[in-house]
Amino acid sequence: MLSCSQMSRTEDEVEVIAKIFSPCKKSSPDFDPCIKRAFNKLRPYFKRGIPAMGVAPFDPHFAKEVKQKRSIGGLGYTLTLRNVFEGGWTQSTVTKYKTDWANKRIIYSQYFPEKWLKGEYEFKVDGFGLEMMRTGQWNLTLRDYSQTTRIKRNGSGLDVHVEIDHIGDMDIHVGNLLLGRRILEQMLDRVINLTWKPGFAVIRPLINDLVSTAFTDIWSNSFRNFPLDVFIKN
Repeated sequence: MLSCSQMSRTEDEVEVIAKIFSPCKKSSPDFDPCIKRAFNKLRPYFKRGIPAMGVAPFDPHFAKEVKQKRSIGGLGYTLTLRNVFEGGWTQSTVTKYKTDWANKRIIYSQYFPEKWLKGEYEFKVDGFGLEMMRTGQWNLTLRDYSQTTRIKRNGSGLDVHVEIDHIGDMDIHVGNLLLGRRILEQMLDRVINLTWKPGFAVIRPLINDLVSTAFTDIWSNSFRNFPLDVFIKN
Protein backbone atom coordinates (compact mmCIF):
# COMPACT_ATOMS: atom_id res chain seq x y z
CA MET A 1 0.00 0.00 0.00
CA LEU A 2 1.14 3.54 -0.71
CA SER A 3 1.82 5.76 2.28
CA CYS A 4 0.12 9.14 2.57
CA SER A 5 3.37 10.89 1.62
CA GLN A 6 3.80 8.67 -1.47
CA MET A 7 0.21 9.29 -2.57
CA SER A 8 0.66 13.02 -2.06
CA ARG A 9 3.88 13.05 -4.09
CA THR A 10 2.20 11.04 -6.88
CA GLU A 11 -0.72 13.48 -7.01
CA ASP A 12 1.70 16.42 -7.03
CA GLU A 13 3.67 14.92 -9.94
CA VAL A 14 0.52 14.37 -12.01
CA GLU A 15 -0.56 17.95 -11.31
CA VAL A 16 2.85 19.32 -12.30
CA ILE A 17 2.91 17.32 -15.56
CA ALA A 18 -0.63 18.45 -16.39
CA LYS A 19 0.41 22.08 -15.81
CA ILE A 20 3.46 21.67 -18.08
CA PHE A 21 1.32 20.52 -21.03
CA SER A 22 -1.79 22.63 -20.32
CA PRO A 23 -0.79 25.57 -22.61
CA CYS A 24 -0.35 23.20 -25.60
CA LYS A 25 -3.48 23.18 -27.82
CA LYS A 26 -3.52 21.11 -31.01
CA SER A 27 -5.38 23.84 -32.88
CA SER A 28 -2.88 26.53 -31.90
CA PRO A 29 -0.11 27.71 -34.27
CA ASP A 30 2.12 27.65 -31.17
CA PHE A 31 1.54 23.91 -30.63
CA ASP A 32 4.96 22.68 -31.79
CA PRO A 33 6.99 25.30 -29.85
CA CYS A 34 4.79 24.60 -26.82
CA ILE A 35 5.54 20.85 -26.96
CA LYS A 36 9.25 21.63 -27.33
CA ARG A 37 9.15 23.73 -24.17
CA ALA A 38 7.15 21.03 -22.35
CA PHE A 39 9.66 18.30 -23.26
CA ASN A 40 12.50 20.41 -21.88
CA LYS A 41 10.60 20.96 -18.63
CA LEU A 42 10.35 17.16 -18.21
CA ARG A 43 14.14 16.73 -17.95
CA PRO A 44 14.24 16.53 -14.12
CA TYR A 45 12.14 13.35 -14.38
CA PHE A 46 14.58 11.50 -16.66
CA LYS A 47 16.63 10.18 -13.75
CA ARG A 48 13.76 9.33 -11.39
CA GLY A 49 10.93 8.56 -13.80
CA ILE A 50 7.22 9.24 -13.28
CA PRO A 51 5.92 6.08 -11.56
CA ALA A 52 2.30 7.30 -11.49
CA MET A 53 2.31 7.34 -15.30
CA GLY A 54 4.36 4.21 -15.88
CA VAL A 55 7.46 6.13 -16.95
CA ALA A 56 10.63 4.36 -15.78
CA PRO A 57 13.91 6.25 -15.23
CA PHE A 58 16.11 6.27 -18.34
CA ASP A 59 19.19 8.31 -17.48
CA PRO A 60 21.23 6.22 -17.84
CA HIS A 61 19.38 4.03 -20.31
CA PHE A 62 20.19 0.30 -20.47
CA ALA A 63 20.12 -1.88 -23.59
CA LYS A 64 20.70 -5.62 -23.26
CA GLU A 65 22.06 -6.01 -26.79
CA VAL A 66 22.66 -4.01 -29.97
CA LYS A 67 23.87 -5.85 -33.08
CA GLN A 68 25.25 -4.45 -36.31
CA LYS A 69 26.20 -6.41 -39.45
CA ARG A 70 28.03 -4.88 -42.39
CA SER A 71 29.75 -6.11 -45.55
CA ILE A 72 32.34 -3.95 -47.31
CA GLY A 73 33.89 -5.24 -50.53
CA GLY A 74 33.47 -8.90 -49.60
CA LEU A 75 34.72 -8.41 -46.06
CA GLY A 76 31.94 -8.80 -43.52
CA TYR A 77 31.81 -8.06 -39.84
CA THR A 78 29.37 -8.52 -36.99
CA LEU A 79 29.58 -6.22 -33.99
CA THR A 80 27.52 -7.13 -30.94
CA LEU A 81 27.33 -4.72 -28.02
CA ARG A 82 25.95 -6.06 -24.75
CA ASN A 83 24.91 -4.53 -21.43
CA VAL A 84 25.07 -1.03 -22.88
CA PHE A 85 24.53 1.98 -20.61
CA GLU A 86 23.85 5.39 -22.17
CA GLY A 87 23.74 8.64 -20.18
CA GLY A 88 23.47 12.37 -20.68
CA TRP A 89 19.70 12.69 -21.28
CA THR A 90 19.04 15.03 -18.35
CA GLN A 91 21.48 17.64 -19.70
CA SER A 92 20.04 17.46 -23.23
CA THR A 93 17.85 20.16 -24.78
CA VAL A 94 15.18 19.79 -27.47
CA THR A 95 16.05 22.54 -29.98
CA LYS A 96 13.41 21.86 -32.67
CA TYR A 97 10.08 20.03 -32.68
CA LYS A 98 7.67 19.34 -35.57
CA THR A 99 4.41 17.38 -35.61
CA ASP A 100 3.72 15.71 -38.96
CA TRP A 101 -0.01 15.07 -38.55
CA ALA A 102 -0.49 13.64 -42.07
CA ASN A 103 2.11 10.89 -41.56
CA LYS A 104 1.43 10.33 -37.84
CA ARG A 105 4.97 11.13 -36.82
CA ILE A 106 7.00 13.63 -34.86
CA ILE A 107 10.42 15.00 -35.74
CA TYR A 108 12.66 16.73 -33.24
CA SER A 109 16.27 17.76 -32.81
CA GLN A 110 18.16 17.44 -29.55
CA TYR A 111 21.45 18.86 -28.28
CA PHE A 112 23.69 17.11 -25.73
CA PRO A 113 26.66 18.91 -24.15
CA GLU A 114 27.92 15.39 -23.43
CA LYS A 115 26.59 11.90 -24.06
CA TRP A 116 28.37 8.76 -22.84
CA LEU A 117 27.98 5.07 -23.60
CA LYS A 118 29.73 2.00 -22.22
CA GLY A 119 29.41 -1.77 -22.27
CA GLU A 120 30.85 -5.01 -23.59
CA TYR A 121 31.59 -5.89 -27.22
CA GLU A 122 32.08 -8.92 -29.45
CA PHE A 123 33.60 -8.22 -32.87
CA LYS A 124 33.76 -10.86 -35.63
CA VAL A 125 35.35 -10.43 -39.06
CA ASP A 126 34.93 -12.93 -41.88
CA GLY A 127 36.06 -12.69 -45.51
CA PHE A 128 38.94 -13.34 -47.91
CA GLY A 129 39.92 -16.35 -45.81
CA LEU A 130 40.28 -14.12 -42.76
CA GLU A 131 38.51 -14.92 -39.51
CA MET A 132 38.94 -12.91 -36.35
CA MET A 133 37.06 -12.40 -33.11
CA ARG A 134 37.67 -9.99 -30.25
CA THR A 135 35.76 -9.42 -27.02
CA GLY A 136 36.21 -6.82 -24.30
CA GLN A 137 34.98 -3.60 -22.72
CA TRP A 138 34.37 -0.32 -24.52
CA ASN A 139 33.28 3.24 -23.76
CA LEU A 140 32.41 6.23 -25.89
CA THR A 141 31.97 9.91 -24.99
CA LEU A 142 30.40 12.40 -27.42
CA ARG A 143 30.70 16.15 -26.77
CA ASP A 144 28.88 19.07 -28.37
CA TYR A 145 26.60 16.45 -29.90
CA SER A 146 23.26 16.90 -31.69
CA GLN A 147 20.84 14.48 -33.33
CA THR A 148 17.47 14.44 -35.10
CA THR A 149 14.87 11.83 -34.14
CA ARG A 150 11.90 10.67 -36.24
CA ILE A 151 9.18 8.71 -34.46
CA LYS A 152 6.31 7.18 -36.45
CA ARG A 153 3.42 5.16 -35.11
CA ASN A 154 3.34 1.67 -36.65
CA GLY A 155 0.18 -0.12 -35.57
CA SER A 156 0.54 -0.69 -31.84
CA GLY A 157 4.29 -0.05 -31.98
CA LEU A 158 6.69 2.70 -32.96
CA ASP A 159 9.35 3.13 -35.63
CA VAL A 160 12.22 5.24 -34.30
CA HIS A 161 15.11 6.51 -36.41
CA VAL A 162 17.93 8.73 -35.16
CA GLU A 163 20.47 10.57 -37.32
CA ILE A 164 23.58 12.35 -36.04
CA ASP A 165 23.64 16.03 -36.97
CA HIS A 166 26.92 17.11 -35.37
CA ILE A 167 29.73 15.89 -33.12
CA GLY A 168 32.20 18.44 -31.82
CA ASP A 169 34.52 15.97 -30.11
CA MET A 170 34.65 12.28 -29.32
CA ASP A 171 36.64 9.86 -27.17
CA ILE A 172 36.41 6.13 -27.81
CA HIS A 173 38.24 3.38 -25.93
CA VAL A 174 38.06 -0.28 -26.92
CA GLY A 175 39.80 -2.88 -24.76
CA ASN A 176 41.52 -6.09 -25.89
CA LEU A 177 41.78 -5.14 -29.57
CA LEU A 178 45.35 -6.52 -29.60
CA LEU A 179 44.72 -9.39 -27.17
CA GLY A 180 45.93 -7.60 -24.06
CA ARG A 181 49.19 -6.14 -25.39
CA ARG A 182 48.83 -3.06 -23.22
CA ILE A 183 51.55 -0.80 -24.67
CA LEU A 184 50.46 -1.44 -28.27
CA GLU A 185 46.80 -1.07 -27.29
CA GLN A 186 47.52 2.29 -25.64
CA MET A 187 49.31 3.46 -28.79
CA LEU A 188 46.40 2.28 -30.97
CA ASP A 189 43.96 3.98 -28.60
CA ARG A 190 45.76 7.31 -29.05
CA VAL A 191 45.84 6.93 -32.84
CA ILE A 192 42.10 6.17 -32.98
CA ASN A 193 41.22 9.19 -30.85
CA LEU A 194 43.48 11.53 -32.80
CA THR A 195 42.21 10.41 -36.21
CA TRP A 196 38.53 9.59 -35.62
CA LYS A 197 37.20 12.36 -37.89
CA PRO A 198 38.49 10.87 -41.18
CA GLY A 199 37.03 7.49 -40.15
CA PHE A 200 33.76 8.94 -38.90
CA ALA A 201 31.82 7.56 -41.89
CA VAL A 202 32.45 4.06 -40.50
CA ILE A 203 31.51 4.94 -36.91
CA ARG A 204 28.43 7.04 -37.75
CA PRO A 205 26.04 4.16 -38.67
CA LEU A 206 26.94 2.35 -35.45
CA ILE A 207 26.17 5.39 -33.30
CA ASN A 208 22.91 5.90 -35.21
CA ASP A 209 21.97 2.26 -34.53
CA LEU A 210 22.88 2.56 -30.85
CA VAL A 211 20.89 5.72 -30.25
CA SER A 212 17.92 4.52 -32.35
CA THR A 213 17.76 1.36 -30.25
CA ALA A 214 17.86 3.40 -27.05
CA PHE A 215 15.09 5.71 -28.23
CA THR A 216 12.94 2.78 -29.38
CA ASP A 217 13.26 1.23 -25.92
CA ILE A 218 12.55 4.50 -24.13
CA TRP A 219 9.50 5.42 -26.20
CA SER A 220 8.11 1.86 -26.42
CA ASN A 221 8.63 0.99 -22.76
CA SER A 222 8.93 4.10 -20.59
CA PHE A 223 6.39 6.23 -22.48
CA ARG A 224 4.04 3.52 -23.74
CA ASN A 225 1.36 4.35 -21.16
CA PHE A 226 2.08 8.06 -20.82
CA PRO A 227 -1.38 9.72 -21.07
CA LEU A 228 -0.35 12.57 -23.36
CA ASP A 229 -3.85 12.88 -24.87
CA VAL A 230 -5.25 13.54 -21.39
CA PHE A 231 -3.02 16.61 -20.99
CA ILE A 232 -3.24 18.01 -24.53
CA LYS A 233 -6.57 19.43 -25.60
CA ASN A 234 -7.86 20.44 -29.02
